[in-house]
Amino acid sequence: MIKYSLKCKCGEVFESWFTNSTDYESLKRKKLISCISCNSTFVEKSIMSPNVSSKSNKNVKNNKLEKSIKKELLKFRKYIEKNCKNVGSNFPQEARNIHYDNKTSKGIYGKATPEETAELIEEGIDIATVPWIDKYEN
Repeated sequence: MIKYSLKCKCGEVFESWFTNSTDYESLKRKKLISCISCNSTFVEKSIMSPNVSSKSNKNVKNNKLEKSIKKELLKFRKYIEKNCKNVGSNFPQEARNIHYDNKTSKGIYGKATPEETAELIEEGIDIATVPWIDKYEN
């Protein structure tokens, strides 16, 4: 994983994590990276200094932080599974049905490709992408 500091043409500066630099470039080309303030896709990487630590317990702190984050994401997954309906790969169509037919729903979750996600956002459909932690991962 790599964290980039991003800057929008509106002047907003924010950070985001990517699998690697190729992942960032691919998402940028597909216009899937947008400003957190104005939703513009005119976002560029800005200069970011590396986080260098001289402490020997840095790895221990990182491991504790990673485990804590995974634990919270797993709790979030359990909450979603308990309170929402899994529509699987039908997620884009189900989200459209709810949005355009003004149906009330207790909530849905499922899978969508990056392209489908971008289309839903362009249509004004309120969705969120959530990291899905494996239940059996330590």
